[in-house]
Amino acid sequence: DLPKVIAELPAGMQANIAYDSSVFIDRSIEAVFKTIGEAILLVLAIIFFFLRNLRATFIPLVTIPVSLVGAFALMFVMGFTINTLTLLALVLAIGLVVDDAIVVLENIYRHIEAGMPRLEAAFLGAREIGFAVVAMTLTLAAVYAPVAFMTGRTGKLFIEFALTLAGAVLVSGFVALTLSPMMCSLLLRYEEKHGAAFLAVERFLDAMTGGYKRVLTACLDRRWIVLVAFVAVAGLAVGMLNLLKSELAPVEDRGVILGVFLGPEGATLDYTDKYARQIEGIYSQTKDVERFFVVAGNPTVSQGISFVGLTDWNARPRRSPDVVKELFPKFMGIPGVLAFPITPPSLGQSPRERPINFVIVTSAGYAELQQVTTAFLGELAKNPGLTNVDTDLKLNKPELSVVVNRDKAADLGVPVETLGRTLETMLGGRQVTRFKKDGEQYDVIVQVADVDRATPDDIRDIYARGKDGTMISLANLVRVDETISPRELNHFGQRRAVTVTANLAPGYTMGEALTFMDGAASRVLKPGYAVDYNGQSREFRQSSSSLALTFGLALAFIYLVLAAQFESFRDPFIILLTVPLSMAGALLALWLAGGTLNVYSQIGLVTLVGLITKHGILIVEFANQLQERGEAIKVAVVDSAVLRLRPILMTTGAMVLGAVPLALAAGAGAESRQQIGWVIVGGLLLGTFFTLFVVPTVYTLLAARKAAAAAPPEPAPAL
Repeated sequence: DLPKVIAELPAGMQANIAYDSSVFIDRSIEAVFKTIGEAILLVLAIIFFFLRNLRATFIPLVTIPVSLVGAFALMFVMGFTINTLTLLALVLAIGLVVDDAIVVLENIYRHIEAGMPRLEAAFLGAREIGFAVVAMTLTLAAVYAPVAFMTGRTGKLFIEFALTLAGAVLVSGFVALTLSPMMCSLLLRYEEKHGAAFLAVERFLDAMTGGYKRVLTACLDRRWIVLVAFVAVAGLAVGMLNLLKSELAPVEDRGVILGVFLGPEGATLDYTDKYARQIEGIYSQTKDVERFFVVAGNPTVSQGISFVGLTDWNARPRRSPDVVKELFPKFMGIPGVLAFPITPPSLGQSPRERPINFVIVTSAGYAELQQVTTAFLGELAKNPGLTNVDTDLKLNKPELSVVVNRDKAADLGVPVETLGRTLETMLGGRQVTRFKKDGEQYDVIVQVADVDRATPDDIRDIYARGKDGTMISLANLVRVDETISPRELNHFGQRRAVTVTANLAPGYTMGEALTFMDGAASRVLKPGYAVDYNGQSREFRQSSSSLALTFGLALAFIYLVLAAQFESFRDPFIILLTVPLSMAGALLALWLAGGTLNVYSQIGLVTLVGLITKHGILIVEFANQLQERGEAIKVAVVDSAVLRLRPILMTTGAMVLGAVPLALAAGAGAESRQQIGWVIVGGLLLGTFFTLFVVPTVYTLLAARKAAAAAPPEPAPAL
């Protein structure tokens, strides 16, 4: 324990914490808990606005704790922990778990408002909407099935997120079909008179419903307009997909900055320490820096690293990347070392690792590989977005070659073994004995003083013992040549390789960097050379391809689940047409918010697939019911869309307002939460608007005509 260590320190010595990653974890989890509370309040506000009834509002509220407790139980069974990703799933769950309860509640509440007895209304309302609730629940859970099988580091991180959210949704669907109807039968009651505020909102909603019916009817008379709009919005999604920048993960403000500096090959510890003190001076003059700790000679003598702790998130007006932006030119102005500040990676990679790791592999020799690499670096120098470009192929490491004159050594009776041992002892140091003092044991190491082994000529001043006991200067026995040699010779995939590393300038993303480097490689590399990736760059490429596959599998899973439930291949296709509409809104919101395509925003897009299909399920399922009651396709889909308008708007409002705290998040880890938040908000707003017109239009074109049931048709619910 640190307190015990501090208590045992000698007088005048103190210890402080230079780097503590648990502070960021604690603050980010605290921020997520706050976000959960904000999401609950906003979701309740939207429910109360539509129902204007405290009793009715209380029914979906119960769904939230029950679903969260169920999700925690599933997390316990699967061995998950409470971390930022599982808590992020619970934040999204706030808006999702109330959806099914809202749909059931609204349908039952509508029957009670029409004068039906509470128990009868509960049974009828739950029976009418039961199929849609099951379909919506299974659809959203099916979205995360492919995510649960993702591989790689980023895939493993999001397995807990996916299964936690899917578990919460499954529990909420069960609650919506059991607990919610029961509570409706006990708590709801018919009220003959309502207050002025209730009536004012009701008039507004009635006017909106009537206006929607008129516009929808007009659109169905001119379906080509809706289809053109659908193609345009889907094209917008493709355009935004190409416009957005891509990266592995957003740069998070973790409250810590790392500084790395590299000296020339062969630099001494004194050389490195001199520049470490210059870096300390820069830190001491930088605002928002609370503490710093600089280590010279780590991990090698010619390198160093520093840890900078920033003031609390609430006490500084700027983020850590802004501080890095200020430090960058100051570090570049330090002569003699290559120094650069960095923000720690967001997904747990080594803080010393640079984001760009571009590997060139070949079967050619290292001398030729060095020439090709030099030409490649020349191309990279044209791109200001790449900074501190370096390679691990160093063929210029200073080296001293000691050549023994064996004839002279033999004449003077000095064995070569003695010469080697003498050099080892005098220059490298050797433990010769130990001694004890005051109960402590100390090693005795023999070595020439630093001042006497600073230059190659000092080797000649060392003496070795001859056969007759005389001391003979090494200047008479050896020749010292100054040469260079490779620092290390690396292989990648069993071929000779060089890794080109680089940092990214502020605002320049990993996707842009790797695309540029791929283009430069195609221009410079000769036949027989190939490229690969390592580190974060490899994770980025793998996660991008795996998430694209996951997205496709999610669509396939949803289609199959809906096809089995609707017993139709047409209806699921109609429902899935809402996906490109929501993608356009999500990508547009992400672009306007300054976001990027990364693992967080892509997981948000996968989530959005399950969310937006809920609206299509509600419209298509009830339109099928109305057809079976004898209504024509056009009349059935108009009545279905108008009747389901309120629950669609309520569920959209709940999901959007549940995600707003994520989109507007601040503090530790806010950057990652914002990415998912803006995807959900933008995708649902734009997707819901167009869904209300596209799904009915395509339904009239593609839906199968369903024969009326043999029994006398029940009267259609009042609109």
